[in-house]
Amino acid sequence: MPPETPADTARVVALPTSQLPEDAEGPLVVYTGRSEGLAAPLIQRFRERTGLEVEVRYADDAALLAMLAAEGYRSPADVLWGNSAGAMGTAAARNLLTVLPDSMRVLPGQFVPISGRWLPLTVRFRVLAYAPDRVDKAALPTSIIGLPDVAVLNGRLGWTPAYSSFQDFLTAVRLEGNDNVAADWLDAMMASGAKAYASNEQMLNALATGAIDAALINHHHVLLANEDGADLAFHTFAAGDPGNLGTVTGAGVLDTSARQRAARQFVSFLLSAEAQTFAAENTKEIPVVAGAEVPSGYLTFEAAAELAPRLDVERFRDFDGTLALLRTKGLMPEAAR
Repeated sequence: MPPETPADTARVVALPTSQLPEDAEGPLVVYTGRSEGLAAPLIQRFRERTGLEVEVRYADDAALLAMLAAEGYRSPADVLWGNSAGAMGTAAARNLLTVLPDSMRVLPGQFVPISGRWLPLTVRFRVLAYAPDRVDKAALPTSIIGLPDVAVLNGRLGWTPAYSSFQDFLTAVRLEGNDNVAADWLDAMMASGAKAYASNEQMLNALATGAIDAALINHHHVLLANEDGADLAFHTFAAGDPGNLGTVTGAGVLDTSARQRAARQFVSFLLSAEAQTFAAENTKEIPVVAGAEVPSGYLTFEAAAELAPRLDVERFRDFDGTLALLRTKGLMPEAAR
């Protein structure tokens, strides 16, 4: 297991934006693991507010990290807008991201990475979603580790091992226990007949149509499904259990960017009340800044945070170790590697 605090997190004073060199010509280039349905409208709003041209590359977090590694200092990317703390922490540990000024880091301490190289944007909480007409809540366990032992869910449980939020959760299992605990849990899940889905949308459709009875997922997907007419319930585990993990999305500025001013401006826009409220309304994720609307229908942010394990988001940088474990179990399709 890597040390809790990486060597590159020593305190570094970032230049104020006013002292940065003038930006190079050309569009701001954003690499994002967020869905186009969320990212595109926000990017368009940023264009309208600033008049800046923006190019976007969409891919999952693991693919973006591989692209940045292959491109090296020649990368055209200015901003990395990731779907998981694991990806953002990995980018920070590889010194791909520049340290941001204190003025940009006025956020809840629980979610601010110690390196200062990226900022959390929204929080999603892991839950077990289930069909209340087919599953008795009393049969559900107090720990996610015991989930494969629930006989009524054998062959009736869905999960998304190739999805970044699941990978953050599995990293939490590794951090709370060790790699053997995580490997044994994966083995038990596969032995129980858990069904792997390529996307949360496919899994929720399977849950709604009765192909499965429960699914490991983020809370916001369930809120969106219920808005569309589904009748799904949430199960949370005991306080501190990794099954209640609060996973964050985040953004940072590439150290190699020749457009540092515009890149900071874009990250600041993502933290504005306007952008945060848009995310809350359209994705049901929970904002990290005061003044933005919080989605209803789930636990309050304070209650969900009390249930979540308290893990420094910087520790999720061991993304590669989690991906390697999933690959050894045959749970990572080639396209997601």
